[in-house]
Amino acid sequence: MGVTGFVLQPTYRTHRGQPVVQLYGRLESGPAFLIEDDRFRPYCFVPRSAREALRAVPGLRIEEGAWVDLEGAPVVRVETKSPADVVALRQRLGAARTRESDVRFPYRFLIDRGIRAGVAIEGEAQEIRTGLLRFENPELAAADVRPALRFLSIDLETAPDASEIFAAALVGADAEEVHLVAKAPVEGAHTHADEAALIAAVADRIRALDPDVLLGWNVVDFDLRVLDRRARELGVPADLGRMPGAIRFHEDPGFTRQMRASVPGRIVLDGIPLVRDALRLLDYRLETVARAVLGRGKKIDQEAPDAAAEIQRLYREEPAALVAYNREDARLVLEILEHEGLLALAVERSRLSGMPLDRVGASIASFDRLYLPALRQRDTVAPSVDAGRKAARVRGGAVLDSVPGFHRDVAVFDFKSLYPSLIQTFQLDPLSHARAGDDAIEAPNGARFAREGAILPGLIDDFQSAREEAKRRGDRNADQAIKIMMNALFGVLGAGSCRFFSPEIANAITGFGQQTLQWTRAAFESAGVRVIYGDTDSVFVVLRRPEEATTLRAEVQRQIAERVHDVYRVEPHLELELERVYDRFFLPRVRGGGSGSKKRYSGWSEGRLRMVGLESVRRDWPAVARRLQEGMLARIFTDQPVDGFVCDLVERVLAGQLDEELVYTKRVRKASLEGYTASNPPHVQAARKMQGRVGPVIRYVMTAGGPEPLEPGHPAPGALDRRHYVDRVLRPVADSIFSEQGRSFDEALGAPTQLELL
Repeated sequence: MGVTGFVLQPTYRTHRGQPVVQLYGRLESGPAFLIEDDRFRPYCFVPRSAREALRAVPGLRIEEGAWVDLEGAPVVRVETKSPADVVALRQRLGAARTRESDVRFPYRFLIDRGIRAGVAIEGEAQEIRTGLLRFENPELAAADVRPALRFLSIDLETAPDASEIFAAALVGADAEEVHLVAKAPVEGAHTHADEAALIAAVADRIRALDPDVLLGWNVVDFDLRVLDRRARELGVPADLGRMPGAIRFHEDPGFTRQMRASVPGRIVLDGIPLVRDALRLLDYRLETVARAVLGRGKKIDQEAPDAAAEIQRLYREEPAALVAYNREDARLVLEILEHEGLLALAVERSRLSGMPLDRVGASIASFDRLYLPALRQRDTVAPSVDAGRKAARVRGGAVLDSVPGFHRDVAVFDFKSLYPSLIQTFQLDPLSHARAGDDAIEAPNGARFAREGAILPGLIDDFQSAREEAKRRGDRNADQAIKIMMNALFGVLGAGSCRFFSPEIANAITGFGQQTLQWTRAAFESAGVRVIYGDTDSVFVVLRRPEEATTLRAEVQRQIAERVHDVYRVEPHLELELERVYDRFFLPRVRGGGSGSKKRYSGWSEGRLRMVGLESVRRDWPAVARRLQEGMLARIFTDQPVDGFVCDLVERVLAGQLDEELVYTKRVRKASLEGYTASNPPHVQAARKMQGRVGPVIRYVMTAGGPEPLEPGHPAPGALDRRHYVDRVLRPVADSIFSEQGRSFDEALGAPTQLELL
């Protein structure tokens, strides 16, 4: 009888000179599993014209077939003894003379079987370790699996230089415990005589709890590295996996350079990148994120000048407090990720793409997992990645000039999933681009696409059906995961590290998008409606009557569909939606200029103020700017007096009543402060005055003596230059609004000279 499971970690080992595919995962019925298959052999493809070059290479098995590359040239399948032999062959022949020679061996195994994360298993199982079932050479097929995974958050407390582990907390997977080095019992802790005993006990507990995923905050670069290093230094075995094996650390190639950790049979997820991709915050310290998401923070004195020293003091003097602090840190990580649905989102993305949970953000690899199986069904193979290729410039979406000022009854229309819809409409796809014939669709940039045979439109059809189903059942995580996947299908084509890299295709997609936006503006204007702004997939228009928005949408949709059909002889998949109607609307000007700004606006809709791109949503401006801007716009939109509010706010700032809202927050973008030679901006000046370690985010205020940093445990700087905030923060924000009414900040205060009397 068959079973189904969720693949967590695809890898392989070598046994007696032969590669053995290993798939670790969790069965839907509960137990963990390990699939091992020693029948599969690594391979790549080589142009048939280059077959003679293979005669001098021993140990190859060459197979003829109907395979061709994207350009239609015939290729042969070349099987090797080991994955390393494929790498050697690519190095010998060059990437340009091999096809798919860089597909990782275990992923090749899954791709050839059309398996993503869900797998159906037919075969006998043997329990090789407690709770771990091993399937040897079973029959496998794709399956739709929704797993119940076990997550365990780990957090270490150490000496300031991480030379000694004091405590380790484990929260999740049916546990909530702290292990502590102590000579006597401590409330709430499992105590151990020394550090070596603690490490051994923690490793034992992780194996016993058998989590699928290890979590933490900076867990790769700190907790697991420290645990691994101290275990080796003390000579303690610290296997954390489902099978024996040390923790392996490796860095992602490419721009992110994200560090990852590999534990046999388990996935390691760091909370920081997960939260950074989902939330926009001032910084991503655990304290900051926990306060923003959960409304509570770490159990330590936040005013302590040195957190590491405070931890050391707690260990010596208040071990029970350290235990509570340690447990809470581990608990916060798990609660943050669960509260924001980030763990469920990662699982959904893995189900869709087939990528392991710690690599679901790898959009290029995800594209391969989706595209290569469909390509193979057409007996077509893909190129190998050209490592020396540079990314090309891809044009962005169109942005229409804005009409600055205040407006009434503004409707925002946008195209649902514009770029995926354009791919469906115009058959935009690597295969259709390579096989374009005489009767091709020609994009605005001149790129040509065959009218039949494209792969991406079908993938998008499947995703859209799945997304509609997710919405019907109220599955927010599946809905979001599918949206992310569909949008990623466009971006990878302009990346030099993608095997399907094609500036022509990427620019064809954006070119069609720009054309569609221009056609949409023309359609609204032909209907007698004034267009005041547009950006990529959205158009902002001033309605003649609020009730005409629905009929207007239908008319413009019809015009666009007819134009697409008439010009290109295709059936359009474009769907124009009415996003929102604003009762009142504001488009600012470029600061210091007369033209309208882009990607910045505000409006009043359904009884609430909505802001996009303005100072109130910027993280680097003082909070007082938000208070002023939102207060002014809300009053103007609801026809309330503004001048009294502005005067009162200025008076409160000058009186020192809002000092906590005068803090600037700015990131240090360069690797070090020494990198700032041509300029010396205020946040860098403040950072250079800091007494402790300088982090990536600097909080500072302006004083009579210039910018001064705000450091935990240090008193706030005195002599704040409150007039700086009036003149450099409040005045420009207020004038950007007042100017559209023909007034000024000074007039609102009564007279320029009155400010001197406040």
